Amino acid sequence: MKPIYHRILLKLSGESLAVEGGTGINFDRTVEYAHQIKEIVDAGVQVAIVIGGGNIFRGLKGAAQGFERVKGDQMGMLATVINSLALCSALESIGQPAQVLTAISMVPIGEHYSKWRAIEALEQGKVVIMSCGTGSPYFTTDTGSALRGIEVEADVMLKGTRVDGIYTADPEKDPTATKFDRITYDEIYERGLKVMDMTATIMCKENGLPIHVFNMDVVGNLRRVIAGEGIGTVVNTQ
Repeated sequence: MKPIYHRILLKLSGESLAVEGGTGINFDRTVEYAHQIKEIVDAGVQVAIVIGGGNIFRGLKGAAQGFERVKGDQMGMLATVINSLALCSALESIGQPAQVLTAISMVPIGEHYSKWRAIEALEQGKVVIMSCGTGSPYFTTDTGSALRGIEVEADVMLKGTRVDGIYTADPEKDPTATKFDRITYDEIYERGLKVMDMTATIMCKENGLPIHVFNMDVVGNLRRVIAGEGIGTVVNTQ
C-alpha cells in the first residue's frame, strides 16, 4: 500500500467503542480498531486521534437532564480521557507505541497537550491520542478534532462513523437518501446536513483541512481510505 497521506487526524466517536446498547467500552472492538490503526502506521502514516466520550457521558445531554452546563462539559471531557486510555492500552497491547495528551493538566494520566509535543511524538512513530476536546466548555469534540488537526498540520481529517459517507438525509431513517462522493463545506451548510457541528466545519474550511467521512466499522476501510480508494465522502472547497 502506498499512502496518499503523510499525517492524518482520525476522529472517532465514543459510541464506536461501545458495547451493544451504546455505552461502556467493548475491548474487542477497541483492539480491532488498534489493529487497523497500526496497519497504516506501519505503512508510514503519522496518526493523531481524537475520540468523543458519548458512550460514557455527553455534556449536552447532561445539561438537558439538569447538570450545570460547564460541569456537564467537563464531565464529558473526562469521558474522552477514559476512551483515550482504552485505545492507548489496546494499541500498546499489539506493539504499537501510543501516547495520550490531555488539554487539561492531568499528570500522570496523560501529558499536557501542546502542538510541538504532539508533532514530536508523531515523528517518533507514536500514535498520539488527544483528549479533553479543546479543554473548554461549549465546544464539541468535532471542534476539538478540527482544532487539533489544524494545529498538528494534518493532511486530512478522517471522520470514522458507522455509515459509509454523507447522505442527502439520514440513511438509517430515510431509505431514499443518496450518498455524496464529494461535497463542499458550503453545500453542507446550505443543505443543513449534520456531518459535524458548524464551528468545526467552518474551521476546516477556513484552514483548508479536508474532511473524509467513512465507515470505520468495516475492517480494512481505514487502509482503503489511506490508499486513495474511492470510499466514503470527501468534503473540500470544490
